[in-house]
Amino acid sequence: MKISENWLRSRVPLTVDSATLCERLDMIGHEVESVERIGDGLAGVVVAQIVACARHPQADRLQVCDVDAGGARLQIVCGAPNARAGLKAPLAMVGARLGTLTIKAAKLRGVESAGMLCSASELGLDADAAGLLELADDAPVGMELAQYLGLPDASIDLGLTPNRADCLSLEGLAIDVAAAFKLSCAPLAIDAVPVQGSRTIKVELQAPADCPRYCGRHIDGIDLAAQSPAWLVARLRRAGLRPISLLVDVTNYVMLELGQPLHAFDADTLHGPIGVRRAREGETLKLLDERELRLDGSFLLITDADRAVALAGLMGGFDTRVTAGTRSVFLEAAHFAPAALAGRARSLGMHTDAAHRFERGVDPELPRRALERASALIIACAGGNAGPIVEAVSTAHLPQRGAVSLRRARIERLLGITVADAEVERIFAALDMRCERSGDGWHVTPPSRRFDIVIEEDLVEEVARIHGYEHIPDRAPGGALATPALREDRVALAALRDQLVGRDYFEAITYAFLASGQLAHWQLDSGALALTNPLSADLAVMRPSLLPGLAAALVGNRRRQQQRVRLFETGNVFAADGSETLRIAGIVCGTAAPEQWGDAPRAVDFFDLKGDVEALLALTNAGAEFAWVPAAAPWAHPGQCAAIERAGQVVGHLAALHPDLGAALDLAEPVFAFELDVEPLSRRAVPRAQGLSRFPSVRRDLSLELPVEVPFAAVARAIRDAVGETLADVVLFDRYMGDKLGSGLKSLAIGLILQDRSRTLTDEDADRCTGLAVAALESACRAKLRG
Repeated sequence: MKISENWLRSRVPLTVDSATLCERLDMIGHEVESVERIGDGLAGVVVAQIVACARHPQADRLQVCDVDAGGARLQIVCGAPNARAGLKAPLAMVGARLGTLTIKAAKLRGVESAGMLCSASELGLDADAAGLLELADDAPVGMELAQYLGLPDASIDLGLTPNRADCLSLEGLAIDVAAAFKLSCAPLAIDAVPVQGSRTIKVELQAPADCPRYCGRHIDGIDLAAQSPAWLVARLRRAGLRPISLLVDVTNYVMLELGQPLHAFDADTLHGPIGVRRAREGETLKLLDERELRLDGSFLLITDADRAVALAGLMGGFDTRVTAGTRSVFLEAAHFAPAALAGRARSLGMHTDAAHRFERGVDPELPRRALERASALIIACAGGNAGPIVEAVSTAHLPQRGAVSLRRARIERLLGITVADAEVERIFAALDMRCERSGDGWHVTPPSRRFDIVIEEDLVEEVARIHGYEHIPDRAPGGALATPALREDRVALAALRDQLVGRDYFEAITYAFLASGQLAHWQLDSGALALTNPLSADLAVMRPSLLPGLAAALVGNRRRQQQRVRLFETGNVFAADGSETLRIAGIVCGTAAPEQWGDAPRAVDFFDLKGDVEALLALTNAGAEFAWVPAAAPWAHPGQCAAIERAGQVVGHLAALHPDLGAALDLAEPVFAFELDVEPLSRRAVPRAQGLSRFPSVRRDLSLELPVEVPFAAVARAIRDAVGETLADVVLFDRYMGDKLGSGLKSLAIGLILQDRSRTLTDEDADRCTGLAVAALESACRAKLRG
C-alpha cells in the first residue's frame, strides 16, 4: 500500500524527519518497502495560464503561447498537444532547474521562448508525458507550484501483513503512528450531509451471513463533467492510483482514507429492490471490463429486482455503469464477510483494491460513515441532492469484538521485561481499545476494525511494538531441555537421510503442490487431492508422490549442465481422502561414479540404485524381512520395476522411468527412481549381542537351473526356511542366461555358508543341509541342480 507522507502528517502532528518516520513504521510492523520523493527541486516553477495560442510560423507542431505567470506576461514556445487558451499549467521560469536541465531563454525556429510549460513527467510528478499537466481552474496564477500542490512530499510504499487490514487506510495507519510517537491523531470530522432529496430504494439481504450490512443512497442532479480537486488528485497519485473521473476519484479517495470500498450505479438503471444473494449455478453477468462471466454458488451478487448487477466486493456490472450521460447515482457501501469473498477475485484472474480489503476484513461500522464522507465530497465538487441513507442490517451476523483478557505476568513472560501499567493503558487507549483493569491485568476490547485481536498474545504483541522492540533487551533463552529418548527399535529419519548423503545424494526440498498437468504425465492425476483455492494453476493439487517434484528438480539440474544428478527428499504425500503419508524418495541419472582416472565411466543402472535402497533397508537390522518382487507402475519402464515388500506389505517401488515419461520430461537418457514409506522402514529389529563362533564354517556351492522369472530373493528365502539356524549366509556369485540353456531359464551359482555355534560341522552335516536346500528349491522354485 502506498500513502502520501504529507497526508499522514495532516492527521498526525509529527515533528520528526522522513527517515525517522520510516524507521518507526518498520519497528511497529509496517515494513517500508520503498520511499519515492516527489516534488523536490521545483523552485522557479509557478502556476501559469495560457492567455492565447498561435501556430509557430516555422513549425506545424509548435505553438507560440502568450502566458500569464502572475505579474509577468511571457512568450513560450510549446509543442504539447493540449496547449490551449485558458489552460492553467506549470511554468518553469528561466533559471529553474528540473533534474539536470537548467531552463534558459531560447530561440526555437527563430521565435523567442522565455521558459518552459511542463508535463507531469518533466516535473517528476508522474509518468504521464503526453501533454501539459492540467491544473484546476481555481489554481492561483503566479503561486509556486510546490506550494499549490503541497510539495515536496514522499510516496511511502508499505508491505502490510495480511492480518492488518485496518492499516489499508490512512485512518488506521495514522492511529498506529500516533500511538508509536505518543501523539494524538486528529479526528476526521464527518458530518451528515443534509438530505434534500426523497428518492429511496428498498434493500433486502438474502445472504445475511455473507453480507450482514448494506447501505446506499441516491444523489440526484450531479455534474459528472466536474473536475476532481487538485488536492484529491495529488493524494491519489501519491498513493499509486491514477485519477479517472470525479466519481471514481472520490470513491477511491474514501477507500484510501477510511478503508471502506464503495461503488456507484447509474440510479436510472435500477428499479429495486436491491438484493444481496449467492449466485445461481450458470447465472451470467457482464462486468465493467466487458467480460461475460458464468457464475456458480460460490460468488456473491448484488441484484436489482433479482437481476445480477454487480459482483459483490469485486467489480460492478456493465449494464448499470455510470456513463457520461449519468445525472443520478446510487452509491453503495456494504460489509461483506471475508470468508464469502476469499479467493474469488483470484479465481477470475483479477485483483481489485476492493477485493484486497474485503478478503482481509473491513470495519463493519464503516459503511454509513463512508457514505456520508463520499456524499459530501461529490456534492461539494459536482453539486446534487442527497437522499436519505437506506440500510439493511442483520445484527446477529455482524462480527463482534469481545473483550480479551491480558495478564501482567504474561507480558513479562513473553517479553522478558516489565512494562508499567500506565504505559500499557496508554498504548491501548492510543490504539482506540477500551481497557478495564482486572485483578491480575486487564480486559481489553478492540475496536470493530481490528480483526487481528483475538487472544492474549495478540495484545502482548501490541504492547511490544508500540512500546518499542528497541526497549526489549537481547537475552538468550534459559531453561532445561529434556533429552529425547532414543529408541533402539526405531530408525530415525535423520539416519535415513544421512545414509543417502553418505552415498553421494543431495537432499532436495520441493513444493507440496503440483500442477494437475504435471501429474498427468506420471498418470498419477486420478484421485489427486485438488485445492479449493490454489495460489496458481501450477500449484493446484497436493502431491500424491514425491517423484514428480524430484524429477522436475533433476530436469532443472540437467538444464544447468549437471551431468550426474543424485537427489533425494523426505516429506508428506497426500491421498484423495486428505490422509498424509511420510515418504522418502530418490532419483538418479548420469554415471554410476564421479569422473575419475582410475576407472572408465559407466552409466548408472537399476542395480546401482538397488544397492542404495538396500543400504537403507540394512538400517532396520532385518534385511531378510524384505523381498523384491517384480511389479508394474504407470510411470515405470516395463520389466524394470520392483515392489519392495516387508512381511507381505508393499513399502515402496524402485524402477526406471518409462520412456514416454522421459520424453515428456525432455530426458534423453535413462533415469532411475525409488520411493518408500518411512513408517515400515523405521521399524528396526533390536540388535542382540552374541559372541563369535569358535568353530569353523563350511561352504557348499550349488549351480542351479531355474525359470527366469523366479527372483533370487525367493531362492534365498527358500534356503533359509529349509536349513534354519545352521545357515550363516547365502551368497550369489554368478548368473548366466544364454543359448546353452533352454528358453525362459537362467543359471544361478550360489554359495551356502554353514556354521554351528556349539560344534564343528561334519561332512555329513554339510551334505544334509545341502540336501535340504536342494529339495526346498526344487519344490518352491522349480529349480534343479546343473550337472
